[in-house]
Amino acid sequence: MDRNPTEQVYETLGVDYRCARSADPRIESLISVALEGARTVVNVGAGTGNYDPTNRWVVAVEPVATMLAQRRGVSTMLVIRAVAEALPFHENAFDVALATFTLHHWSDCSVGLSEMRRVAIHQVILLHEPAINRQFWLANYFPETPLLAQEVRAPSIADGQTQLRVRSIIAVPIPADCTDGFLGSYWRRPDAYLNPSVRVGMSGLALLSPEAQDRGVEWLTRDLRSGTWDARYGHLRGLHEYDLGYRLLVAG
Repeated sequence: MDRNPTEQVYETLGVDYRCARSADPRIESLISVALEGARTVVNVGAGTGNYDPTNRWVVAVEPVATMLAQRRGVSTMLVIRAVAEALPFHENAFDVALATFTLHHWSDCSVGLSEMRRVAIHQVILLHEPAINRQFWLANYFPETPLLAQEVRAPSIADGQTQLRVRSIIAVPIPADCTDGFLGSYWRRPDAYLNPSVRVGMSGLALLSPEAQDRGVEWLTRDLRSGTWDARYGHLRGLHEYDLGYRLLVAG
């Protein structure tokens, strides 16, 4: 099984992943609506199982053993270790192929999307639009993040439309109290990014060099203490949700 460098790194980074990441019920609800009518689902790049649907017959696909080992208590029917680019299923084996927060980790997104189209009648994908995501204030403190290979190759919505027959694009605003610890989840809680146990669940920060992380943490700490962060971004503290470019694509 061929895996890209990010997946190989996750054998180490993913050890405490489940402590930093858990499904946000509001995001989960949007996914559930998009899956309406589906009886069988293959969850591609399922990780520790946070967004495995609980009311359908689900097969989880995940290439990283460290992530699979943390799926305790997840009631998925079947778990298979494989990559998105080579799904071991027959054509139209499932009603829906689901992928959440994972496309930017794939070594060849076009092949992975083609595989999702091959094995399922419909596709539901949660991704972030790079052009919007790169405007997030966090990139000012960790400027190396957009230069990571996974961020450079992150697919856009247009890429998804090229590979899939997209029927709807649903904005997924991030709640101010989001319970999932992905990169944009603490947009209104900047102090959280100073916590190493929070950063470990964010590949966009965890994959940075220790020096780059230390520089960003030092800079953010200084700006929070001096009030500079609030002078620039304090208006965010009054918002209940924020559009960081996360989108749910429904296709098929």
